[in-house]
Amino acid sequence: MYFNKLLDSKDYEISSYVKKYFLDNSIYPIKLHVGCDSQNISNHTNYATTVLFHIGNTGCHFLYHKERLPKIQDMWTKLWGETTRSVDVAIYLKDRGIIVDSIDLDFNSDQSHQSHKLVSASVGYVESMGFVANVKPTILPAISAADMLC
Repeated sequence: MYFNKLLDSKDYEISSYVKKYFLDNSIYPIKLHVGCDSQNISNHTNYATTVLFHIGNTGCHFLYHKERLPKIQDMWTKLWGETTRSVDVAIYLKDRGIIVDSIDLDFNSDQSHQSHKLVSASVGYVESMGFVANVKPTILPAISAADMLC
């Protein structure tokens, strides 16, 4: 599973990168967040999945993976794709001995938002896989990064 950084064009195998990053920065308290966002643009749906290191009070560092698919019209299908992509990455990391502190979901618990319809199913899925799920209005750093990339 390969991800990129913003400032270079190299591909990084994500579990190796995460392990090395934790080792090289062991003096800092680091939390690992996974998230995904999507956006329909023209005839395509763009997904950006992020693995984000929240480094104490000093900031964040992240890697990303982007996908471009034919446009997904159905909101449920498009947003469920965000959930499954995040869980897939978190499982991949977990299977390689890496603790994921949370999966950030770009869904709002406020019923006035359309994404509210997926909160229960997505949080249930994330938690059933052994991860902590976060939704808005909580601050979600992995989603902020993914949103910027979409």
